Amino acid sequence: MSRPADAVRRVIKAYDVRGLVGQEIDDAFVSDVAAAFARLIRDEGGDRIAIGYDMRESSPALAEAFAAGVTAQGLDVVRIGLASTDQLYFASGFLGCAGAMFTASHNPAAYNGIKLCRAGAKAVGEDTGLAIIRDEVIAGVPGYDGPRGQVRYHDVLADYGQFLRSLVDVAGVRPLRVAVDAGNGMAGHTTPAVLGPIEALTVLPLYFELDGSFPNHEANPLEPANLVDLQKFVVETGADIGLAFDGDADRCFVVDERGGPVSPSAVTALVAGRELTREIGATVIHNLITSRAVPELVVERGGTPVRSRVGHSYIKALMADTGAIFGGEHSAHYYFRDFWGADSGMLAALHVLAALGEQDRPLSELMANYQRYAASGEINFRVADAPACVESVLKAFGHQTVSLDHLDGVTVDLGEGAWFNLRTSNTEPLLRLNVEARSAQEIEEIVRRVSDDIAAQPAGAAP
Repeated sequence: MSRPADAVRRVIKAYDVRGLVGQEIDDAFVSDVAAAFARLIRDEGGDRIAIGYDMRESSPALAEAFAAGVTAQGLDVVRIGLASTDQLYFASGFLGCAGAMFTASHNPAAYNGIKLCRAGAKAVGEDTGLAIIRDEVIAGVPGYDGPRGQVRYHDVLADYGQFLRSLVDVAGVRPLRVAVDAGNGMAGHTTPAVLGPIEALTVLPLYFELDGSFPNHEANPLEPANLVDLQKFVVETGADIGLAFDGDADRCFVVDERGGPVSPSAVTALVAGRELTREIGATVIHNLITSRAVPELVVERGGTPVRSRVGHSYIKALMADTGAIFGGEHSAHYYFRDFWGADSGMLAALHVLAALGEQDRPLSELMANYQRYAASGEINFRVADAPACVESVLKAFGHQTVSLDHLDGVTVDLGEGAWFNLRTSNTEPLLRLNVEARSAQEIEEIVRRVSDDIAAQPAGAAP
């Protein structure tokens, strides 16, 4: 059956499918998406789709509806059960088939969604298939008069853990106490399978119970408030390191032994350096709001840094186009060529654990080598006329500007290590500001000036 175009477009977004369960997403809608995706995969010569799902209450039933939509189009289904998103990517690469992961990542419990990929964990975004799926769902997905596909079950969790450990040598690491905040998300499922067999590691679990209502805190470690419990837990338990994962466990945030957060840019620089020891001269992708320390360190280690727009679809495309060995984002997504170019927070965590365990310094001292600048973090301004606000800010800083570029929004280089980026949100009336400089005082001054100028505009507002 056909569906209202506006309602479908609200749910089938640029990178995935996501919406309120029962209002925007239900079994029938998911079955239509599955049928359209199956048609796309069948037309490209594929014959199977792996399906995984997270701990949300709605996920099992929606995954079942998706499987029914796929088999109705004649394709087979491989059910992998409860999984993290990177575990689903592993299944796609390991089994050589397309994949569908039911998760709304860090969104509240009322939401759910689907992340789709082709065989080899190749992302499916608006320009690479989601627009076709969206249009078919709106118009009504044609039926299929051939035989139904078959469903089989394949638990890949142990294979996933073994594969990740094969990519990082942890044989010689010293004993480490590792605090892990799963946020009641899928890291509670995957951490024992990946880290449990490593004898040198003592895992100290926090919120490992799978609970899609998120009773302790939101499973979004990008928000500082959601790191507080782990920071306290690390200090109380005397852990050497803390790891925090988001709901579907594809992002990993790091806390040092003092409870201090380690910036994802520093983690990107550390992992990039490790990967470049394996392949001198390799390409490393970083998005434009990671620290300037990342490209500096990549060059120092003999690599080639390539700057990307913000967004996983851009990084994954550049990973494929350039053959990059690694890619990192400020949002704690980390991409690996050896992991089919897909992102895995758990694989990044293994690299940090190996780096820490190969030497005797505490993590705070180790990571100081990779944190050369102060950063503001992302600051959002709700505005009615973003272009007018950006123009006003550029005029205010005009006499100080060394250079401008427009790769994603506008990046203003103020010289001597100071810069800021202003870019609009694709989904909300927001301007996003990121600032980096040599000192916290410089950061505060730049943020104050930008904030005051935006607030002074008729269309502007304070954050």
